[in-house]
Amino acid sequence: MDKGFIQVYTGDGKGKTTAALGLSVRAVCAGKKVFFAQFIKGMKCSELDAGNYLKGFQIKQYGCGRFFKKPADEDLMQANEGLKECELILASGEYDLVVLDEINVALHCKLFPLDRVLEMLDKKNERTEVVLTGRYAPQELIDKADLVTEMKEIKHYYTKGVKARKGIEK
Repeated sequence: MDKGFIQVYTGDGKGKTTAALGLSVRAVCAGKKVFFAQFIKGMKCSELDAGNYLKGFQIKQYGCGRFFKKPADEDLMQANEGLKECELILASGEYDLVVLDEINVALHCKLFPLDRVLEMLDKKNERTEVVLTGRYAPQELIDKADLVTEMKEIKHYYTKGVKARKGIEK
């Protein structure tokens, strides 16, 4: 029986979600089941169709798809419903890999408390690998993780006005 580790992808550079999606593809190609939870996001992006192409891949969004300074009740409700569902999924052992995309941003925006996420990680099935993505990873998550990767922006074409492109950034 393999042990599932805790991975964190954080930093201000592009590629955190993309890296988690790449790991997800690798996992399903190895016959593993993947659950990919997207917090904050609620907009249509290409990866939402991945389940149509990848057997064993499920993705679900828990967000309204908007940027906010202070979250609305709907933002809080969706994030907390998502976290509750992810708590059950992580504990069940039904999935080999669980990605909690943008959960660090959800924590930063105070959509739910850090203690709840740490407790969820303590209760995860020991075989389940989990990836937490997003800027602003709290030090407590970094300390708890077995692997931490920081994406650092060096140069990005959005500074030249390039908008998010279908199949590349969205």
